[in-house]
Amino acid sequence: MVTFIEGIGGRALDIYRSVVSTFLFSWQVMVCLFTPRTYNHAVKMTIVNQLYFSAVQILPLFISISIILGLFLMGIVFNAVKDLGMTGNLGNIMMGFVVTELCPFMTVLMLALRTSAAINTEMAVMKVNKEFDTLNAFNIDAFDYVYVPRILSGVVSVVLLDGVFSVVLLASGALFSRAIFGMSIDAYISVLIASAEFSDLVILILKCATFGFFIALLPIRYGLTASDELTSIPVAVLNGMINVFIAIIIIEVISLILSSV
Repeated sequence: MVTFIEGIGGRALDIYRSVVSTFLFSWQVMVCLFTPRTYNHAVKMTIVNQLYFSAVQILPLFISISIILGLFLMGIVFNAVKDLGMTGNLGNIMMGFVVTELCPFMTVLMLALRTSAAINTEMAVMKVNKEFDTLNAFNIDAFDYVYVPRILSGVVSVVLLDGVFSVVLLASGALFSRAIFGMSIDAYISVLIASAEFSDLVILILKCATFGFFIALLPIRYGLTASDELTSIPVAVLNGMINVFIAIIIIEVISLILSSV
């Protein structure tokens, strides 16, 4: 019994240290993000390259998946609205649920599976190959040249790709509103505009930015926990991705609570 309690206490302390360490690392990154001297020419080029990898290179696949998911999800939503007799709440459902909750969640899941996994693996490999020691030897700040570009591109990518996903789902909604309710495009757009609120837009952008920040920061943070052995790479990647998905769920729950206040 004592051993069991000690195990729980030890695990709780490990989680506490990990959370504190993550927030301290987040604070260091935030300071660099809002420091103008960080953005020299080399850093700007790195940011552009990271944005291309995270947001542009993925576009064809992302749009294809968005169209498939859009048709599937909108079909379910519109049929549920019709069956439940909630046609009068269509605008609120589209703007309050689909755009502000469903789109960011699906977007960040798709990006986490690609970008987060890539960043996590990259950091672990760099740690094993002692590339960070090389950067230190040349007095190159890893925060400026490695961490900030990846985290900033993560934030921008989630915000922009969420916009793409939202447009695709709303376009799919226009098709189903016409097919199921006989609603014209003008009437559909009017319903959406009437249901849109500025506070929802603010929460949406903040949530997407927070998603992007943590799906890039956590892979970096846990990628750096790799040791000098190659066998530590998959362990670091596994731990990083588990914590990424935990963070996504926590952020989603917090946003739901804030939206209901």
